Amino acid sequence: MSDVALIMALPNESKGLFEQAGIEVHYSGIGKVNAAYKAFEVIQKTGCKTLINLGTAGSTYFDKHELVEVSQFVQRDMDVSPLGFAVGFTPFDTMHPAEIHLEPFFQHLRTGICGTGDSFETGEPKVPCHLVDMEGYALAKVCKKQGVRLISVKYISDGANDTAHLDWEDNLLLGAQKLLALFESI
Repeated sequence: MSDVALIMALPNESKGLFEQAGIEVHYSGIGKVNAAYKAFEVIQKTGCKTLINLGTAGSTYFDKHELVEVSQFVQRDMDVSPLGFAVGFTPFDTMHPAEIHLEPFFQHLRTGICGTGDSFETGEPKVPCHLVDMEGYALAKVCKKQGVRLISVKYISDGANDTAHLDWEDNLLLGAQKLLALFESI
C-alpha cells in the first residue's frame, strides 16, 4: 500500500491503536484550514495516489456506532447568502463550487453526504447532509485538485445534538477499534 496514505484529524480518534498495529497515521488537526494544509503536505511528501480519511462524525440520520462511507462532501458553513448565493455554494470557484463527489470503495457500507464546517455541530445544518465533520470537504478539495483519490469513512460517534460533546468522547475507543478493523480489511 505504498500508494496509500492515511489521514485522521486527531490522535484521540485512533487511540494509539493504529500506531500499535504499525500503521502510519498523518494527523491534520481540527478544521478545514488544518486539514487542507496537512493533506497537501502528505500528498507532496508521500506521492500517494489514494488518501484514506478515517474519523468521527455526528449524525441525526445514521445510528451511533455505524461506519459510513462518504459519497459527497458539502460545506455546511459556507454562507454568502447576503450576496445572493445559496448556502453551501462557494462563489467564483469554478472547480468545486458546492459539492465534491467521491467514488465508493466499500460495497458493504452505507453511504452519505457529509457536511463539513469549522464548528462542532449540535443542531440542524444549513446545508442538507446526513452526517457532519470538521475536515472532510477540505481534504476532498485538495485531493481533487491534486489528482488523488479520497476514500473517507466516518464512525458515527454522536447524534449532533446537545449531548454530542459527551457522546463523542465516550465513543472514541469503540470508533478507533471499528476503523482499525476496516482499515486492516483493505
